[in-house]
Amino acid sequence: MLYYSALQKTIFYYSEKEIKLISKKKAVVLNENIKASKVRLIDHDGKQFGIVLINEALERATSLGLDLIELNPDSNPPVCKIIDYGKYKYEQQRQKKLNKKKQHVIHVKEIRVRPNIGQHDLVTKLKKGQKFLLNGDKLKITVMFRGREMHRMEDGITILKEVIEGLSDISKVDKQPSTEGRRISVVLSPI
Repeated sequence: MLYYSALQKTIFYYSEKEIKLISKKKAVVLNENIKASKVRLIDHDGKQFGIVLINEALERATSLGLDLIELNPDSNPPVCKIIDYGKYKYEQQRQKKLNKKKQHVIHVKEIRVRPNIGQHDLVTKLKKGQKFLLNGDKLKITVMFRGREMHRMEDGITILKEVIEGLSDISKVDKQPSTEGRRISVVLSPI
């Protein structure tokens, strides 16, 4: 099927199955929007009332001052629960924030050097790399070659070996030195 997104001004092609999956994720059916004639009702305390007519379920929800939400529209009859929808939405957002806070993102920091770098400059780069590793980030060291330097790639490999040896007490090799065009790189991760 063909759909046009006005926001992105692009055309998307979706199959019927994909459209159903997209609509399932977004749709939360409340109160009068529930289309079933009979529902399996769960009270706000978690007590099951069994299968009741939709009108009776709506009356119970309004008498308590709460909302009727459709939890599982695919079952026969659909499962509905009496809850405070505002509180429910707030709890979901709060849970999402907590999950995001607990999530640890590992960044890959990169240090680039040349094959003819001076010893003191290399020590400065190593100190910077040490700081990255102590922060918990991964470190990618790249040796870049230009022109005739490509004929002396073993110089780059010796520099990488020096770096690995210099940072061996706080890191381990995640990805062995590999050549990618005019570059040789290694990835280190903190211990």
